[in-house]
Amino acid sequence: MKTPRVGITLGDPRGIGPEVTAAALAEADGIEAVLVGPRGLGEIEDRLPGVARDRVGDWDPAGGVKLAGELSGRAIERAVELAQAGEVDGIVTAPISKTALRAAGYPHPGHTEFLQELTGSREVTMMMSAERTPLGGPLRLALLTAHLPLRDVPTTLDVELFACRSRIAIDALRDWWGIERPRLAFAGLNPHAGEGGLFGDEEIEVFEPALERLAVDPDVDLLGIFPGDTVFLKALGGQADLIVTPYHDVGLAVLKTIAMNEGVNVTAGLPFPRTSPDHGTAMDIAGRGIADPGAMRAAIALCARFCTARMATA
Repeated sequence: MKTPRVGITLGDPRGIGPEVTAAALAEADGIEAVLVGPRGLGEIEDRLPGVARDRVGDWDPAGGVKLAGELSGRAIERAVELAQAGEVDGIVTAPISKTALRAAGYPHPGHTEFLQELTGSREVTMMMSAERTPLGGPLRLALLTAHLPLRDVPTTLDVELFACRSRIAIDALRDWWGIERPRLAFAGLNPHAGEGGLFGDEEIEVFEPALERLAVDPDVDLLGIFPGDTVFLKALGGQADLIVTPYHDVGLAVLKTIAMNEGVNVTAGLPFPRTSPDHGTAMDIAGRGIADPGAMRAAIALCARFCTARMATA
């Protein structure tokens, strides 16, 4: 089987994306990388002289926020073109600044929505994974809503959305992770998972009907709805392969606390694998040589694993 070819966007040129990419690739085995980003990034040019590059322009710090956003956006667009043309098998995206992206005229709140539009995907699910944690088993999450104000979550999260995004995550567990019979636990939206309607009725009116739809699949184990303050123990204790969470921070707060340098963002539902380190641009430490490349290393390894699984079934 051929070596997976992974396109890696370098993210915001002002952040730690270029340096953690250089550090992670210096230790990576079993992949072929194509770096997608601008010229003028200094250290990464020196550290990875033999790695293939696809240029999207020139970085000049005097260009500020707008130029950073333009180059970040162009790199994402180009990486998708490469993936759709079959020139790379999957993509890894270094962190971007959403403020810079907006300053450059891109309306998307993040990579997930941008990639969904570029690929014409009807629906996608943001997933998070730490395949290694210090507290036990791996922790994998699926987010039913992502970059959305908290006040909008209850009105956005309906039965159809819940079932659709959960199904996409189930397919990803099977196709990319190789888990034939996934086990899913669901984090409630309200305290105590609603306590039978005392603290909110979304678990009764949305969660339970959605789980009934998912239950028609005989090869998935739906473990039930649990309070958001304890459900993650199901994964860490090895009883669940995935925790499905109703909104962004209820899942990411746990993952980033216990596995900040192992967390990987996965976009399920795209026509190719996409991963990203689960951290931001960290501009306050960029260029100081102290950024931990662990999450980028994990993102590259997981993307390569997914690409290999995809090629095996092609």
